[in-house]
Amino acid sequence: MTAAQARSPSLTVLGIETSCDETAAAVVRLDDGRAEVVSDVVWTQIEEHAPYGGVVPEIAARSHVEKLDAVIAEAMAKGGLGFADLDGVAATAGPGLIGGVMVGLMTGKAIALARGLPLMAINHLEGHALSPRLAAPLPFPYLLLLASGGHCQFLAVEGLGRYRRLGSTVDDAAGEAFDKAAKVLGLGFPGGPAVERAARDGDPRRYPLPRSFLGQPGCDMSFAGLKTATMRAAQALPDGALQDRADLAASFQAAVVDVIADRAANAMDMAGDAAARLVVAGGVAANGPLRARLEALASARGAEFHAPPLRYCTDNAAMIALAGAERLTAGFTDRLDAPARPRWPLDAAAAAARPVHVPGRKGAKA
Repeated sequence: MTAAQARSPSLTVLGIETSCDETAAAVVRLDDGRAEVVSDVVWTQIEEHAPYGGVVPEIAARSHVEKLDAVIAEAMAKGGLGFADLDGVAATAGPGLIGGVMVGLMTGKAIALARGLPLMAINHLEGHALSPRLAAPLPFPYLLLLASGGHCQFLAVEGLGRYRRLGSTVDDAAGEAFDKAAKVLGLGFPGGPAVERAARDGDPRRYPLPRSFLGQPGCDMSFAGLKTATMRAAQALPDGALQDRADLAASFQAAVVDVIADRAANAMDMAGDAAARLVVAGGVAANGPLRARLEALASARGAEFHAPPLRYCTDNAAMIALAGAERLTAGFTDRLDAPARPRWPLDAAAAAARPVHVPGRKGAKA
């Protein structure tokens, strides 16, 4: 077989993402393992949810219905493409807010049916897991920290569709804790960027906040106690105490970074060959101090460090299109009756053995 014959075919895939509060569409071209983002459009709902200090599922679903057609049309126009130029359609099928997931998945199914295209029903978490491959080829295996508003876990990414969960939050996700801290401090929404901005002017040693599991075996995490302690400290602040708020924001952020860095070191000990590459993805991966701390950890261990560009840390459709293109290349497609799922773990066996939620609690999306 010649080198030309060994090359994977070039595939162009439309991706659709509606799992939370971002209405997104993108076109990605995958050519012999290299991804090119042809177009990438995101309609954010921040202003719609800001008055509530968090995402309201009903508002999110309604906004997706109103905006998705125009967002897809814009993504296709920016790429100079018609539907006849596509090789497939990928849409997030979960996990996420079920109303929003249904909007995007049904739209993807309609396009696939109308144009006779293969459908890839994508796990949103797999999109994040593969997102660093948008910037440059990243070989398997690698150790992934997936940290966002609904998920916080360490995974050994051994190949496409092959994910081994090493540890996870036992209660709240890191991103959820950031949002709650921002809300009680009056910093605005979304919480992650707001806390990071406030923390720049604060003293991270001012408040002795808890760091659950620090120094213990394994790489499970917990942020509920930290969230509660931050809320109580914020409630005790006098009105107009801007420096106190900055100090508390810095102390909260430092606690999160300390916990994740400690857990990441243990995860590297557990990950085997995957520990040669430490990857962080998800919305919390945009946090500068966290990225710097993990990069230093990887360097000290002689490992590579990878993170997606900041644009692809938060929810986006380019990562969904890439996951779809990689699945299509491998011959994995889905039927038109693929279900929308509010929860969909990447490692089903680990999720069944050690679920991150129990009956009666909402728990994390994963």
